[in-house]
Amino acid sequence: MIAVDTNLLVYAHREDSPWHDKALALVTELANSGSSWAIPWSCVHEFLAIVTHPKIYNPPTPLVTALAAVQAWKASPGLRFLAEGPGYWEVISAQASSGMIKGPKIHDARIAAICLHHRVKKLWTSDRDFSSFPELVCENPLVQREK
Repeated sequence: MIAVDTNLLVYAHREDSPWHDKALALVTELANSGSSWAIPWSCVHEFLAIVTHPKIYNPPTPLVTALAAVQAWKASPGLRFLAEGPGYWEVISAQASSGMIKGPKIHDARIAAICLHHRVKKLWTSDRDFSSFPELVCENPLVQREK
């Protein structure tokens, strides 16, 4: 199962993003593939906070439009929203301890731990901060890989 990080969701949603077309195509393909895919709930919350923030975007996305985007993803039959569950504490505490994670990187540790807890095969992200969590396979699908 592939999980999608906040940044790809933002790029897919915001038409003013230089990555919009590619990110939208990737998320749409994933949503229509019939395969299982996932979004951690913390990424949904972060998506809503970012796209509706007037100091980040001028104009920001209206909340009703941002909520409609999440609702559209929710309609994908293969989508699972991922959250903490029994055993999550052991995963996050191990991730934070082994990587000596603190401060704002705890948010990334939370996403990594949720993905690992749910046995996500790969996290699609353009955030290099996830390199602190080598147990989680991360890929930036916006960048062409050399063959």
